[in-house]
Amino acid sequence: MTHSGRAQAGRTHSGRAQTGSSYGGDALVSSEGLPEWLTPVAKAAETVEPKQLSRFLPPESGAGRQSAVLILFGEGEQGPELLLMERASSLRSHAGQPSFPGGALDPEDGDPAGDGPLRAALREAEEETGLDPAGVQIFGVLPKLYIPVSGFVVTPVLAWWREPTPVGVVDPAETARVFTVPVAHLTAAEHRVTSVHPRGHQGPAFLVGDALVWGFTAGVIDRILHYAGWERPWDRTKQVPLDWRA
Repeated sequence: MTHSGRAQAGRTHSGRAQTGSSYGGDALVSSEGLPEWLTPVAKAAETVEPKQLSRFLPPESGAGRQSAVLILFGEGEQGPELLLMERASSLRSHAGQPSFPGGALDPEDGDPAGDGPLRAALREAEEETGLDPAGVQIFGVLPKLYIPVSGFVVTPVLAWWREPTPVGVVDPAETARVFTVPVAHLTAAEHRVTSVHPRGHQGPAFLVGDALVWGFTAGVIDRILHYAGWERPWDRTKQVPLDWRA
């Protein structure tokens, strides 16, 4: 598996992919054939409540732009890993931030209250990283969350990279780089910090090489590590400003 940035080689695994060609047809959610180490994540997804993931929840009025992200777990040379990307610095929303692949729903994705977010997550991931959705097995969906700064209502879609394919930057106008991060790196105390926004907001963050994973992405990763039982003690008083490389 070839990535841009710090890449880790992936391994294939048997299991079921979603039905239909590419991300078309009915998007199947199945935990059949998952590696044993993903079981805690799949179980947590079945019971976790929205307020356990974030204090920012979709407006009761229904306002907000429907979107989805793909939280894709693979298996590399250093064990379980996550696929991330860095958004292009020229984008209007969340420019330059490391994030999960994803974006707003298109009409052809289907019902936002149904499996539209699943198809959107796969479509956006293919458009942004070049991955083949046929090798991706969706095994769970987390509750919808809200990003106030951009007005996005986000459905986090959990998936297993059953059959890894090469990924990289497809459109430099959207994506600066694509990379994987070992879960062991994310759980290591020396890589965990509290990010401090210029306006004073604080939240969990991760030091990944020369990048700082913060905001919505880091918050979701933090909660997944916690509810999957993977979290290790770390110093929450270790603060890093967003312009830490300046």
